Amino acid sequence: MSLESAGANVLLVDDDGSILRLFRRCLEGDGHRVSTARSAAEAEAALARNVFDVCVLDLDIGGDSGMDLLPKLREWAPWMRVVMATATDDVGTALAAIRVGAADYLVKPCDPSQLSHAVAQQVEARRLEQRVQALEGERGRDRQLDLRTSNPGLSATLDMARRVADTDATLLVLGESGTGKTVLARAVHDMSPRRDAAFATVSCPSLSAELLASELFGHVRGAFTGATDNRQGRVQIAEGGTLFLDEIGDLPMALQPKLLRFLQDREYERVGDPNTRTANVRVIAATNQDLRKMVAEGRFREDLYYRLNVVALTLPALRDRREDIITIAEKIVLQLAARYDRPARRFSKDAAQLLALHTWPGNLRELHNAVERAVIISEGDSIAPEHLPFARAAVSSVQGMRAGDPVSLEELERAHIEAVVANTASLEAAAKLLKIDSSTLYRKRKAFEQNV
Repeated sequence: MSLESAGANVLLVDDDGSILRLFRRCLEGDGHRVSTARSAAEAEAALARNVFDVCVLDLDIGGDSGMDLLPKLREWAPWMRVVMATATDDVGTALAAIRVGAADYLVKPCDPSQLSHAVAQQVEARRLEQRVQALEGERGRDRQLDLRTSNPGLSATLDMARRVADTDATLLVLGESGTGKTVLARAVHDMSPRRDAAFATVSCPSLSAELLASELFGHVRGAFTGATDNRQGRVQIAEGGTLFLDEIGDLPMALQPKLLRFLQDREYERVGDPNTRTANVRVIAATNQDLRKMVAEGRFREDLYYRLNVVALTLPALRDRREDIITIAEKIVLQLAARYDRPARRFSKDAAQLLALHTWPGNLRELHNAVERAVIISEGDSIAPEHLPFARAAVSSVQGMRAGDPVSLEELERAHIEAVVANTASLEAAAKLLKIDSSTLYRKRKAFEQNV
């Protein structure tokens, strides 16, 4: 998707009505959303109503000076890229404009293609800034979800994600901690028409209601103690792209009405600013909590729940997709061995069995951490059971029995079956892992009980 097709919010400031009409037709033809102002006061009012990516500013605006207005624009909207336009082809004036914050300089009259090119360059620069800000917000997050799977439940979820990716429907991603909710949300963004704009994340449990409102919507200077500058919120960073609300179940009750209004109308106010703004973003929320239960207990607004739950995408726990565990672990081994320059390349048969049997309460995040530790401490090309952090617990779960120990075959079989059953979600899953049918497993367990 081109930058032009993605569109941007552009403000034209010029006292010449014919120039405004010409520039507006040209930029709207490129797919941008254009607002106009014929004075400094009108420009200030426009900035109070909307968020702009680019401003084309005339040097002489009737009785106002564009050079005097430029520093104010930089203060009111520090993220906005300003292109100075003037009828004077003077290098000194151009350099002076750039020194006080202009990003580019146009000489009027200019060809429409020159205007289109100048604005497109600034839109691209703005988009790059948004991507950098979004990536900084995501730094340190795991992205270990492999979107290929042999699990029917996850396959159905991924199929639904692909089908809704090209819409603007609000999505609610459900799953335990560590199942890859952030990664799935990012994958939906990357498959959507909004992929060239920002993916901005707000972590709902991390801040107080006041600071979270600032993080989400931004604030103006003096809004609260420590607010020394105007600050754009994640909603503005995500303009044209996707806003991801991580762990939405932890959103403070005081902030829930504001988010509800935003979801309904895409309107909001920065903290300390009475002016209403609009945003063009797609919202994806995620939680590991039972929002229905929270609604019943009065801890989450019912109307907000229904606004968020337009399409639900549920990620299964890792213990419920055991057929994927070894495949994912082997991929992580190769990635981390290359990163740390370690010799590990594979798992021994016993280590692979431990991986398959573990319950993975931390899901993909725990798997990644366990494999990372194993890669670092392993001295050979094969990862053994002792390199896994839960190896000792796994041994005790089968009463310390191992092949070759002085125990009967029946005792070893019983210990192994009990360990597998304890670490799988159902008897059917245990039977599948043991490569026997469910009726055989049932009979063996009954026989164990009778021989106690």
